[in-house]
Amino acid sequence: MRAQSLTLAAATAALLAPTLSPAMGLAARTGPVAQGEGDVRAADLLARVRDCTPVSSGRYRRDEDMPATIPVCGTRDAVFWKADMDIDCDGRPGRICNRRTDPLFSGTTAFQQSDGRFLSAERLPYIVVPTPSGIWNHRDNGVRGGALAAVVHEDRVQYAVVGDVGPQNIIGEASYATAKGLGIRADPRGGGTDSDVTYIVFKDTQVTPIEDHEAAVTFGEQLARKFVQGG
Repeated sequence: MRAQSLTLAAATAALLAPTLSPAMGLAARTGPVAQGEGDVRAADLLARVRDCTPVSSGRYRRDEDMPATIPVCGTRDAVFWKADMDIDCDGRPGRICNRRTDPLFSGTTAFQQSDGRFLSAERLPYIVVPTPSGIWNHRDNGVRGGALAAVVHEDRVQYAVVGDVGPQNIIGEASYATAKGLGIRADPRGGGTDSDVTYIVFKDTQVTPIEDHEAAVTFGEQLARKFVQGG
């Protein structure tokens, strides 16, 4: 994240569907899936979040020097926001994400894998939510570590989990792996995109273990299909 990392304990949550895990026949995999995950169309997801009913008390900035114009919106089953994407390369260091490649690198993430290690931004698609504040507390809307997200950019959908927290007043950030899956320039030094990214987080969901991206894709496709059908 773009500010000092905060260590938070991931909490369990009531699920819209049963928690998915390798025990349910899904082999754990920590590498990102290539573009085009699932068959729910980006256009259908975007149509479902065309209108905004704000759930945040205020609005967020894209960056520190930008005006606060971005509300967090809600439906019965999800919260969403439309913003830019900054690249989060924090967590377990690797060949791409480390102190040499990212001047703002932090070796921690707010949430951890099932083995206690921090998440790997270069391998796991995850998104960043703002630290709870008077603007919005994500926990009030059933969003916690491991919550399932569908991230949309142009005609692509990338399923991800909530994996880190960021500054209280800024929104619009995701891991290197998320950006790469969406065809966004995944470079912690000036990468990302200035606009046209939609983050949809499904309430009261949790991918277990958090690092199981295959489970996130399977679970995400189920919930996204239900979401676009209005169910």
